[in-house]
Amino acid sequence: MIIRSKLAVASVLSLLISGLAGPAMSGEVAPASGDRVQFAEAANAAPDFVGISNWLNSAPLRMSDLRGKVVLVDFWTYGCINCVRTLPYVTQLYEKYKDRGLIIVGVHTPEFPFERSTGNVQVAMKRHGINYPVAQDNDSATWNAYRNQYWPAQYIVDQRGKIVFQHAGEGQYEEIDRTIQKLLTAGS
Repeated sequence: MIIRSKLAVASVLSLLISGLAGPAMSGEVAPASGDRVQFAEAANAAPDFVGISNWLNSAPLRMSDLRGKVVLVDFWTYGCINCVRTLPYVTQLYEKYKDRGLIIVGVHTPEFPFERSTGNVQVAMKRHGINYPVAQDNDSATWNAYRNQYWPAQYIVDQRGKIVFQHAGEGQYEEIDRTIQKLLTAGS
């Protein structure tokens, strides 16, 4: 798993040690654009997709438009080996559950300048068989709204628009699948 910065690691460790960090962190920040961004909070409404440069495989999406669906928000970048290792699993989830109400939104947030190229993202999507919507988050606005710090990271949003599960890094594939299946079954 790739960490945004050493300072971020030190901050998180400091908060964890002091007992102040955890999934219930929340707050607001005003990005340069002047838009207000609501941060992710466990069991709280999922932030909207903000500051998206391009939408690939989809028209622009908003969380409010996805109510009634289970949403997996997957933060990734094509230059991250850990992200690449998770893509077969994420695409498999999409194929398995797309007809039952699962929406996957890949949020491609680049770490390096060359990863900002829409053409490069499209080539990577084709190479990995990504057919679900991908939001190109070149300015990290959605990344920041979720207070995300890791590639890859997954957030599961229930039918009411609440974040009910989050995971950073590779693994926990069975738990992610079970959580999605449970939400889809409860919603039927």
